[in-house]
Amino acid sequence: MKLATWNVNSIRQREGHVRRWLARAEPDLLLLQEIKCETAAFPAAGFAELGYRSAAVGQKAYNGVAVLARVPFEVTHRALPGLPEEDGQARYIEIVTDALTVAGIYLPNGNSGGAAGLAYKLRWMAALHARAAALLAGDERLVIAGDFNVCPTDDDLAPGALPPEDALVHPEVRAQFRALLWLGLTDAVRALHPQGPIWTFWDYQAAAWPRDRGLRIDHVLLSPELAERLVACLPDRHQRGEDQPSDHVPVLAELD
Repeated sequence: MKLATWNVNSIRQREGHVRRWLARAEPDLLLLQEIKCETAAFPAAGFAELGYRSAAVGQKAYNGVAVLARVPFEVTHRALPGLPEEDGQARYIEIVTDALTVAGIYLPNGNSGGAAGLAYKLRWMAALHARAAALLAGDERLVIAGDFNVCPTDDDLAPGALPPEDALVHPEVRAQFRALLWLGLTDAVRALHPQGPIWTFWDYQAAAWPRDRGLRIDHVLLSPELAERLVACLPDRHQRGEDQPSDHVPVLAELD
């Protein structure tokens, strides 16, 4: 099974990018973030032409997550359990497919709004930890994938790419990410490529792409049984060199 995650930074601007990538990479399941459109405006018909059924949790102009799949699936949650219903931010979708539970996430950045923004990010991560713990306690075969807005270690960002006070590298944020892994989840990229620069994001500013000053903030986390079946996982750097690309690239994992 091939599954992928991709922050597309507006599906209306990059539907063509996604369609071309689907035709080339042929994943069974693709999780999208930052679709930046309301649910009803998601271009499901175009992806159906390629054999992909879709489900979206949208929000006007901001956030938004979606699933594209050529395997049967059922949506079980359209918001992260444990957060207040009035939260209103479209950042989570959970599905069941082929005996897998798959959570697609767009975790808050945490840099907007000062201390309150960081506090919201940490609350969101705590709720994600609780949800993952509950699923793993039920022996679910679990995938959590998406834009985590976390550089887990200093190996996961180019030197000098972020200031030390940035919310993507904040000590409490990194501790929350480690706590997820300590539940028994495996970081798929680092399981196969333990060291070295592997980026999934290059900012549009400061010539980050031509200078290769990137970050690794898009992750695929696997429960133990799935980790044993992992055979490949890497970002597709080719996409960042496309015309008018997203600032993120897909991360594609293959399970035996």
